[in-house]
Amino acid sequence: MRSAVPVTSLLVALAAASPAAADGAPMPEHKITQSESYTMLEPMYATVLDGNRPRGLLMVAIGLDIPDAKLRSEATRALPLLRDAYIRNLMSYAWTHIRPWEQPDVVEIASRLQTVTDNTLRRTGARVLLAQVASRRAQ
Repeated sequence: MRSAVPVTSLLVALAAASPAAADGAPMPEHKITQSESYTMLEPMYATVLDGNRPRGLLMVAIGLDIPDAKLRSEATRALPLLRDAYIRNLMSYAWTHIRPWEQPDVVEIASRLQTVTDNTLRRTGARVLLAQVASRRAQ
């Protein structure tokens, strides 16, 4: 009988929650910011090499602030191209500039990603905002 109590309470909780989902009301979406001009991208990863051997991992998370609605729609359509260009640039940077025992230069990373953004979109107006830069050293 003791095992029936948790199962029964779980069924009651599910039954109480199902009418809200059955109404067809959309679940609230989690927003990072209230700004319409901000778009967050998924984190990007690149391997840090030392002597042609993987010695660490660089992770960069960015967002784009694009106040111009027309440019924002162009950037949204170009996100796969932007992401590819970002990852290629970060891989090149991680392979040639980062040493496993040093911290990555966040100013240089931001500058490189801003240049990639401007070149890919073929105009200025989209600002790259670094959300997080982390590096992990492999043993």
